[in-house]
Amino acid sequence: MQLGLIAGNGRFPFLMLEAACAQKHKVTIVAAKEEGSPDLSKAAAQHQADIHWVSIGQLGKCIDIFKQAGVTQVVMAGQIKHTRIFSGEIVPDLTFLSVLSKLATRNTDGLIGAVTKFFNEHGLEVIDSTALITPMLATEGVLTERAPTEIEKEEFSFGYQMAEAIASLDIGQTVAVKERAVVAVEAMEGTDAVISRAGKLAGPGVCIVKVAKPSQDMRFDVPVIGLETVKSMVQAGAVALSVDAEKTLIMDKSETLKAASKADVTIFGRGSK
Repeated sequence: MQLGLIAGNGRFPFLMLEAACAQKHKVTIVAAKEEGSPDLSKAAAQHQADIHWVSIGQLGKCIDIFKQAGVTQVVMAGQIKHTRIFSGEIVPDLTFLSVLSKLATRNTDGLIGAVTKFFNEHGLEVIDSTALITPMLATEGVLTERAPTEIEKEEFSFGYQMAEAIASLDIGQTVAVKERAVVAVEAMEGTDAVISRAGKLAGPGVCIVKVAKPSQDMRFDVPVIGLETVKSMVQAGAVALSVDAEKTLIMDKSETLKAASKADVTIFGRGSK
């Protein structure tokens, strides 16, 4: 199968490329100039995958590249910062402008969902972004050496209510709590920034809750944690993290969980309700 890979920032595109090639897929990469790592070109050459560096706003060019390569299925991997839409950095082409003009709101689900629909309308099926890397999904239960304390469990229970509320409104998916108070709420800035802000506001002892959306579309915007998340928690003095099992990707899973255990940070996978 000729697979199209839309690559943003972080480790996710590299891991997706490795998984796709290991499963004998031929891969064509469209990498975001503003977000992708330069090392992605080296990885593409190593795996004999074609790579094209395209500006985030050049949706029409992206479609053309995939069609010329014979791509029929596309997977999205890596974050594209939502804030770039409002910063003036992106120069959208006419294709992207036509998609934007039809949006009632420019939240994550609305924007990426509209782009996904556009791909589908042009014969490019956007598939589950975890389909090739299911071992990287968080499992249910305690994932680190230390289990949550009773106090941390209570903080999680409180945090779930708040995180689910903002996730249902497509504002963000992460909250930081301490002593049954909301310390910080995620919007466009991302999980690591929320953790850092929480540490500055409330000091050590903060608990982090990251949830999937009520109707999480596994094709895009899947919750992700990794080594940088653990580093952010250690720097902020955060002590516990809850994620949703089977709906959260853990980048460099083994190393991430080992680093958390070494730092005495607990990571817990919440099962389905």
